[in-house]
Amino acid sequence: MLSIKVLGPGCANCRKLEEIAREAVASLGVDAEISKVTDMQQIIAYDVLKTPGLVINEKLVSSGRIPTPQTVAEWIRAAS
Repeated sequence: MLSIKVLGPGCANCRKLEEIAREAVASLGVDAEISKVTDMQQIIAYDVLKTPGLVINEKLVSSGRIPTPQTVAEWIRAAS
């Protein structure tokens, strides 16, 4: 099972990134656990300077932007 984390304080961009991650998981039909990390100390531990951030299997793949669902799907494919 993939571990996907959306890093951010809960702003609109963070919610949008979570939607995109869920959409990508559903389109690929993979088994993944999507969680939100809102604690700034945990976010900083991933070396995220700008939110939202996206972590797949403990690897930071994006920060400070909202990637397309296709891009997130590619990252998920590469991680599985």
